[in-house]
Amino acid sequence: MRTSTITRRTAETDIRLVLNLDGAGKSDIDTGCGFLNHMLTLFAKHGRFDLTVKCVGDTDVDDHHTVEDIGICLGLAFAEALSDMGGIVRYGNTLLPMDEALILTAVDISGRAHLSYGLNLPTAKIGTFDTELVQEFWLGFVRKAGVTLHFRQLAGENSHHIVEGAFKSAARSLRAACAIDPGLNGEIPSTKGVL
Repeated sequence: MRTSTITRRTAETDIRLVLNLDGAGKSDIDTGCGFLNHMLTLFAKHGRFDLTVKCVGDTDVDDHHTVEDIGICLGLAFAEALSDMGGIVRYGNTLLPMDEALILTAVDISGRAHLSYGLNLPTAKIGTFDTELVQEFWLGFVRKAGVTLHFRQLAGENSHHIVEGAFKSAARSLRAACAIDPGLNGEIPSTKGVL
C-alpha cells in the first residue's frame, strides 16, 4: 500500500498527517481551522484518498502557519507515498463545475515543483478564512510533493465556490496522476528513467 505518516513540530504548529493514496475517501480532519477542515474533507473524498490530519497551531494569531504547514505536510506525504513513482500515470487533469464556477486543474508528477495559480478570488475572506491562504497551501504542497500543478479559473464570482471547485478538481487530477498504469509494469514514466 502507498501510505505515509508525517509528523512535523515547529514553534507554530504540531501536525500529524496520515495519507493512503489507495484509499476510499475516508477522512478525519481537525486543523483548528473550520474552512480548511471542510476543504481537506472534500479533497480526500474526491481524490479517494484516506486522510487523517491533526493540527494544533497558533490560530490565535491567524491561520497562516496552520494552512501553510499542513500544505507542506501533505506534499511530504504524497512524495513519500509515491516512493520512486514506478508505474504511475504521471499526468492528470480535471475540468470541474461548481455552481457558477468552472475550474481546470492539470498535474504532472515530475519531481519538479511548480505552481501556476490562476484563481481570482473576489473576496479577501470566506467567513473568517483569509482567501490569500489558498495559494500558500498549494505552494507548500507543490514544493514538498515535487509536482507541477496548474489552476485555471474559467468562470466564477463566488470565492467559496471557486476554492471548493479548486480543491475538488486538484484532488481528482492528483488521483488520476497517482493511479497505477498496469501497462507500465512498474516502469518510471520518463525517458530519463527517473522522476
